[in-house]
Amino acid sequence: MNFLSFIFGDANKRYIENLEPTIKRIGDFDFEFEKLSDNELKEMTQNFKDRFKKGETLNDILPEAFALVREAAKRTLNMRHFDVQLMGGIVLHQGKIAAEMRTGEGKTLAATLPAYLNALNSRGVHIITVNDYLSRRDAVWMGQIYDLLGITVGCINHESAFLYDSKYGQHQDREKEKILDRTRDSIGNFRVVEDYLRPASRKDAYDADILYGTNNEFGFDYLKDNMAYDAGQMVQRGHYFAIVDEIDSILIDEARTPLIISAPDEESAVMYDQFAKIVPRLKENIDFNVDEKMRAIALTDEGITDVEKILGIKNIYDPDLGATGLRYVHHLEQALRAQILFKKDRDYVVKDGEVIIVDEFTGRLMPGRRYSEGLHQAIEAKENVRVQKESRTLATITFQNYFRMYEKLSGMTGTAATSAEEFYKVYKLDVITLPTNKQMLRVDLRDQIFQSETGKFQAVVREIKKRAKEGQPVLVGTVSIEKNEQLSDLLRKEGILHEVLNAKNHEREAEIIAQAGKIEAVTIATNMAGRGVDIILGGNPQNEEDAKKVRELGGLFVIGTERHEARRIDNQLRGRAGRQGDSGSSQFFISLEDDLMRIFGSEKIKNLMARLGVPENQPIENSMVSRAIESAQSKIEGYHFDSRNYVLKYDEVMSKHRDAIYRLRKEILISENLKEKNMAMAKEELNRIITTHTFKGDCSQWNIEEMFEDMKVIFGADIEDLIGKLREIRDNDIVSDLEKMDMMLALLAVRAQEIYEAKENQYGHKLLLQAERMIMLRTIDMFWVAHLENMEHLRDSVRLRAYGQHDPLVEYKNEGHRLYQELTSAIQNHTVHSMFRIHIESAPAGALADKPNLIEKQSKENNAIAITANKNLDLGRNDPCWCGSGIKFKKCHGA
Repeated sequence: MNFLSFIFGDANKRYIENLEPTIKRIGDFDFEFEKLSDNELKEMTQNFKDRFKKGETLNDILPEAFALVREAAKRTLNMRHFDVQLMGGIVLHQGKIAAEMRTGEGKTLAATLPAYLNALNSRGVHIITVNDYLSRRDAVWMGQIYDLLGITVGCINHESAFLYDSKYGQHQDREKEKILDRTRDSIGNFRVVEDYLRPASRKDAYDADILYGTNNEFGFDYLKDNMAYDAGQMVQRGHYFAIVDEIDSILIDEARTPLIISAPDEESAVMYDQFAKIVPRLKENIDFNVDEKMRAIALTDEGITDVEKILGIKNIYDPDLGATGLRYVHHLEQALRAQILFKKDRDYVVKDGEVIIVDEFTGRLMPGRRYSEGLHQAIEAKENVRVQKESRTLATITFQNYFRMYEKLSGMTGTAATSAEEFYKVYKLDVITLPTNKQMLRVDLRDQIFQSETGKFQAVVREIKKRAKEGQPVLVGTVSIEKNEQLSDLLRKEGILHEVLNAKNHEREAEIIAQAGKIEAVTIATNMAGRGVDIILGGNPQNEEDAKKVRELGGLFVIGTERHEARRIDNQLRGRAGRQGDSGSSQFFISLEDDLMRIFGSEKIKNLMARLGVPENQPIENSMVSRAIESAQSKIEGYHFDSRNYVLKYDEVMSKHRDAIYRLRKEILISENLKEKNMAMAKEELNRIITTHTFKGDCSQWNIEEMFEDMKVIFGADIEDLIGKLREIRDNDIVSDLEKMDMMLALLAVRAQEIYEAKENQYGHKLLLQAERMIMLRTIDMFWVAHLENMEHLRDSVRLRAYGQHDPLVEYKNEGHRLYQELTSAIQNHTVHSMFRIHIESAPAGALADKPNLIEKQSKENNAIAITANKNLDLGRNDPCWCGSGIKFKKCHGA
């Protein structure tokens, strides 16, 4: 079944109808479970687990399990799952997307059903939220249900982890209890969340039956697990089932930005400052051209000449400049992008002397995330803050490839229908449109279209003033912090009291949004708009009188001040009004100077309004303009889909490399005996050397002396007796050349085993295993980091091959495969050369004799060892260098 059959035709309707018998079966257990005590409810969980172990499937248990969760929700939260929530639970359990579950339809409560059911097999359920606050809120809020049923709940946040514990925090003083009670009453259960979260280790949180956390935390933990130097440092236990809240935001909006763990490199900041001063001297349309649609900048010949004059060089592309010339070009391009394409308070903010990225879809700050390839440093130079060192990528993965690791993936949102094609093509996820629990009463008014932005904002202020005077609450959505603050200034001048919500004060997000439904409340928010937090009419769930007044005034009025590139973001803003059958309305105010209209709109519209003589603060309603907006949004959605698809196709190549390397790494981490793996690698390396020094033709010409020199580099032991035996094999006229090669390999393999066993006797199995593990992991990480850089450079270079009628992706795959072969060969070569020449010294816990690399700094070995090489040794030119590089001394420090 494909995505089209769900969105168009009757397939979606038939699917919903087919759920109704199951919904009825769930209801049949209501009376039976109502009679059970709390302890008997908990015992049912163990009963379900036993039945699952005996062969029943989760589908067999589903009706009873869902009914049990509904009963537990009634007892703990005084909330009973609606039938549409039961439907949503089934959709999620089946690994689909429950779409059109709008604000107030209870997505959070609906997720408890499949989460509990799938937790019965003890493999772990991950519930992904859009921010840390919601993960904590939901873990405590829904944790009450799970706790009653004997299911453990964890929560991971940035640099912290918790377990739900109903007894934790019970000993606070009475005054604190009163404060918490008042907070809960005033904003509707959104602040009393910390009280039952007991701090725990990250591993303990992952071992819980159900775990709440953000996509970033799950993704970064996966990467960190695959950088660990001890199995005890790994926290994740697999990827069985994930339920993604606001799945369109996480799997589509954020899919173009990969997760990257990096470490500072030693690049100087001088060039960034230098080019930050050069770029403002260049002139647009003379020195460079800007393509806003593609967010790209192209230097003209005049621009290159001007830059060369400023730098005092004749030709920036002169091959004699070598790497310096390439760095000039790189810094120039990034400085241009930073100055022209990236705007303060739209794309980033400057806070406490740091440049912090603003999420373009939610408006939230993204601390810790940095633009790659020097762009972040270029922005820092532009803003005159400290330019941090360039970073070197240690590990990276896209959200697409991370979430495709789960055996079963599902999600919830109110706005996935417009992206159904992408969900199916990328994730093989069907989108099911669920009915609302109550009829949607929100009225979506026609767009108001103005010639200028000034006229538009004047009209927005008039509309807010009029509605607020009547007492109707107003929520205004803006596309950037800059526009958010601009509108706030206008309201302040008019004396209109209001709250401002943007990335600069996101700590109060839940409180501000929860109060946005109060009488006379005016709230200006960026695209975050409190996603995941209900706006309660009247502002207090306990005050029905105020809620009634707001409904009579028309409910919450939502104003959009600009159309977003994606229709889903517009729909999310509209969706803040009209929860659970409440009244409400929405309207967009648009100007022809808005980015979307300016870049993608038609000049015909401007000309039409000019001919009609429409004043700049007077709106028009025109079908041609509406169609132009739809067309512009459709174009940019298509462009972003292609962009994400492009990222995915290239990352799929890297994904195969990453999976293989991480699989090898994990195998080494958990193995209690690496002898067999080391011997296999040694044999392959010895075979490579034999093959290199033997060739078809007269075997008397085989260079045994050079072969022997290479053997000495590997073994580093007294192996003088081998050279005579190798010559004897070469000079044996009875056997074939192929048999001679096999005999040589067998001889050397036996010696390798003898040397290995001698070291095992010398140091003991445990200490040697630890040394082997450290060497192998260190080697893998060193070459993997270099491979990531090589693949990034390859990706940049293959784009140019399109000019030669070559498919860049095909070229990337072919070249990438070659680089991967070189990677595995280098890992094997370095490991084998290090293993047989190892010297181990006992060292204090945590100490390493030689300087650890960037990744090893994260290692916390309990019984550390020192793997040393003595640079005072009298080394031969073909011996491995004392520095541990694995390279011959004559080509390393002996060069």
